[in-house]
Amino acid sequence: MRNFRELDVWRRAHELVQAVYRATKRLPKEEIFGLTVQLRRAGTAVATRIAEGCGVDSDVEFGGYLQRSKAAASELEYLLLLARDLEYLPEAEFTRLSEDVIVVKKMLSGFVRRI
Repeated sequence: MRNFRELDVWRRAHELVQAVYRATKRLPKEEIFGLTVQLRRAGTAVATRIAEGCGVDSDVEFGGYLQRSKAAASELEYLLLLARDLEYLPEAEFTRLSEDVIVVKKMLSGFVRRI
């Protein structure tokens, strides 16, 4: 069993979730049950799947959780694009968050190859 707090990829994903929460505080109130919750859920899923995977005993199962984390990161990447295109996110914030998502996805891909 692994300790998720010791994984660089989890730490980076956790920082990403916090950044997503900060960014979504500025979305319009009418999006509170729409895009706001979707962005937060997708962002949280990235880090949560890594943590969940650390609780399983087999590398194959763990790899599956990492793949689901990467899928959630792809969902987050799209939702950030949508928020930008709807002019809810400034370009600079979108770029920073998108770059962070891409870094996490690359880290997850590398981790999957190593297990």
